[in-house]
Amino acid sequence: MSVLLISDLHLEEERPDITRAFLLFLKERARKAEALYILGDFFEAWIGDDAMTPFQRSIAQALRELSDSGTRIHLMHGNRDFMIGADFCREAGCTLLPDPCVIDLGGEPVLLSHGDALCTRDVAYMRLRRWLRNPVSLWILRHLPLATRHKLARKLRKESHMQTRQKAAEIIDVTPEEVPRLMAEHKVRTLIHGHTHRPAIHELHVSGQAARRIVLGDWDRQGWALQVDEQGYRLAPFALS
Repeated sequence: MSVLLISDLHLEEERPDITRAFLLFLKERARKAEALYILGDFFEAWIGDDAMTPFQRSIAQALRELSDSGTRIHLMHGNRDFMIGADFCREAGCTLLPDPCVIDLGGEPVLLSHGDALCTRDVAYMRLRRWLRNPVSLWILRHLPLATRHKLARKLRKESHMQTRQKAAEIIDVTPEEVPRLMAEHKVRTLIHGHTHRPAIHELHVSGQAARRIVLGDWDRQGWALQVDEQGYRLAPFALS
């Protein structure tokens, strides 16, 4: 049995090509897998479980059908959908994971993360992230009127796009020193994350031992999935059509 890991689909009604590809991915590949891990930014935006749209409910239903077929589904927050809560997970039949977390993959402890917390050189973003993820801030956000939440989400998305274009590439990528530090802290030799939209397998050393950082790709011009089975780790793109 295989395990599949994906991230950064940024699902939204405005990208039906990605939605169609994801639904096909569920039916053709995920049903054959023991587990599916979605490491954040599953949706382009999420303002609360109480504001689920028919489109978002249809995605939850598709996940529920996969879960009912026997594939375990694990979901992690990203920087775009950190307000996904228990109601969505219950409806979708998935388990919400903390970021970061260690899981067992083929007998090896592997560290999973969305990846944005690794971008410590982006000081302004890290400051905003700490505020947004604070339990008090989350409580306040979830209790704002829906119209206010929609307005705030649009504002944050617009600012994020503008700042990403303006910041140097090394600022919005992971901090090289942070990766081995976090891996050593959790005593792992494999880290898997998304967020940066730069799919690759990086070889490195952690505490004097060979290690690797696997970066998942975003779904835009093509889809990306990491498959883990008896043959090892295989990161590969596929056409959205």
